[in-house]
Amino acid sequence: MKNIKIYIGLITFMSVFSACKKDFLEREPQSIVVEDQVYGDPKLIEGVLANLYNRIPTDASLTNRWPEHTAYDDAVWSGSGNAGDEYRNNIISYPVDRWSLWDYGFIRDVNLGIEGVQKSTKLTTQQKDQFSAEFRFLRAYDYFEMVKRMGGVPLVTSPLVYDYSGDATSLQLPRSKEVDVYDFIASELDAIASTVGNNGSTSRANKYTVLALKCRAMLYAGSLAKYNNLMASPITLPGGEVGIPAQRAPDFYNKALDAAKQVIAGPYSLYKTNSSNLGENFYEALTKKTGNPELILIQDFLQSKGFKHGFSYDNIARSLREDNLASSAIAPTLNLVEKYEYLDGTDGTLKTRTPDNSDYIYYTNTQDVFANKDARLYGTVIYPGTSFRNLPVNIQAGVALWNGSSYQIIEGDLGARYTDGKLLTGLDGPQRSALDLSNTGFYLRKFIDNTPLASTRTRGTDIAWIRFRLGEIYLNAAEAAFELGQTASALTYINTLRERAGFGANSLNTLTIDRLRNERRVELAFEDHRVWDLARWRIADKVWNGSTSSPDAMLYALYPYRVVRPGDAARNDKYIFIKQVAPRFKAPRFYQIGNYYSSISQNVLNNNPKIIRNPFH
Repeated sequence: MKNIKIYIGLITFMSVFSACKKDFLEREPQSIVVEDQVYGDPKLIEGVLANLYNRIPTDASLTNRWPEHTAYDDAVWSGSGNAGDEYRNNIISYPVDRWSLWDYGFIRDVNLGIEGVQKSTKLTTQQKDQFSAEFRFLRAYDYFEMVKRMGGVPLVTSPLVYDYSGDATSLQLPRSKEVDVYDFIASELDAIASTVGNNGSTSRANKYTVLALKCRAMLYAGSLAKYNNLMASPITLPGGEVGIPAQRAPDFYNKALDAAKQVIAGPYSLYKTNSSNLGENFYEALTKKTGNPELILIQDFLQSKGFKHGFSYDNIARSLREDNLASSAIAPTLNLVEKYEYLDGTDGTLKTRTPDNSDYIYYTNTQDVFANKDARLYGTVIYPGTSFRNLPVNIQAGVALWNGSSYQIIEGDLGARYTDGKLLTGLDGPQRSALDLSNTGFYLRKFIDNTPLASTRTRGTDIAWIRFRLGEIYLNAAEAAFELGQTASALTYINTLRERAGFGANSLNTLTIDRLRNERRVELAFEDHRVWDLARWRIADKVWNGSTSSPDAMLYALYPYRVVRPGDAARNDKYIFIKQVAPRFKAPRFYQIGNYYSSISQNVLNNNPKIIRNPFH
């Protein structure tokens, strides 16, 4: 029985992961296999790998953790209040263990995989090298996910075996320095880039996936080396478990930039298929899998094989529900919408009041207030006056009735008509307290499947979750170049992305760190970057400062109203917009200094006296 080890659990996996090759998708699960069988059969090894790919940690994706987009991305929770989901609108402060990850079950399984492959007598040398490289990629990925949350963690690179002697001292490893974990990730990825294989795959690691991970990890390390040390009181521990020396920042930025350049020079290109509708083009860049040259690594799903999820079921716009009992849970905020600039380069703040604030600005159509905006807004958010699946999404909160001196706001049931026979409230709201209906005036478009029946319970959707895409790599390259003083290069990378979004060529001729950060926010919204970007720049506690007077800590909505003002042709039947705090949003976001490094659980501390606590815990 010794050789059975943990493989029963490790091999029953294949209902949840898919890959680029049909045979990789269709692996049959096994009930029991012994170690020699697993690592003598490439098909079973691929099965072990498939399980591990599916277990790569993410904090908010399209599957079981998708509601977390409303806890710390640019959205509020508009879904039902079942199972305590409403708490995301009332987070008094983020718990210190909110992002904790101590994922040594994953590390153990990877290390067992590497050991099993290397000991196999049935694999060729080339197979051993390729499979070992793929396992090492997954281990490096997991260590990155841990170090960005926890700081330095123990580096375990071989299976730890307990001898049942009663003395577990040999298994109690201390935390490595934070900088050493990042150096380990870089060295591991450098070592495997040429042997990992899988050329052309978007579901398994290849050379460029390895470089994409290195690019992201090194950018994080460079940011921490710079910005943590610029804090009034840098967050450190005496042994270096937390805190990266400031002098390492240029080295890490250079490594990030070099990796980015190699990916950009590789076989990928930005998705530019729909030139007649750049907003739709951006949406397709995030939802098309076949023939999409932008995708580097995805968590794939395949409808025809039963690999699917319910993200569209839970988040499609209210009036487009099919057999849904839920919908519209993720409601993007006005905060995000106003970060998308106008195509003339001016600030993205929506013009709803006259310059002297004496009156509203009146629009003939609800979509007119969004005219000439960055096309990425359309590709990310369904806003008033737009459509989805070639069907209108009818967003109107009510009517504004002129009483001779001011407007009286009247709101009604969904689809209700006013006394003049015209629409009172749209089928898509917004409404202030309704469940499964936007309460911000916006719906999510990004990652929502536009295929008919994709939001039904029986069908579901196979839209992929994007782990790495070329758009991010351009942003990483721009940031690393900017931090290294290579402003011209940084501008080239940023302007390339902006041109795809409808801006003219070389739309920016100067660049600041704030503008660069805003480009990340609008390009990567709802792709699980926002909270980590704020954290590595060490501004999360300033942006989300817990103050009700903070325009960043509070989340806002935009409510459109049809004007009822008979006799005033310039205003009657036009639309006005009212900005307000999202009605269901209750507590300003509050990210504390203690959130920069998550707490280590008491069980871990009890079991290993060599592990020291993180600061402020």
